Amino acid sequence: MVMLSSVLSVRLSNAERSLLEVAAGHARLKLGDFIRRKALEAAEAELLERNLIVIPMNRWEEIEALINAPARVIPAVKELARYAPAWKP
Repeated sequence: MVMLSSVLSVRLSNAERSLLEVAAGHARLKLGDFIRRKALEAAEAELLERNLIVIPMNRWEEIEALINAPARVIPAVKELARYAPAWKP
């Protein structure tokens, strides 16, 4: 079991609290556990959506050459393309 040691206080309207309580009940979780779980899921999703790539100036020409180079055949990718995706019957 995880030992919790930090408290986060959040102000909610009565309607917001009621909504969270109903959702926590549907998930069969205590309100605090539900809020913690959903807040962490939202934080992880937010961080995963951040796509910032930093290219050092001294490597810019190398990266640009790779981007502008003709496509090359990668045998493993070509082999995978022969099969239908798992989500298609």
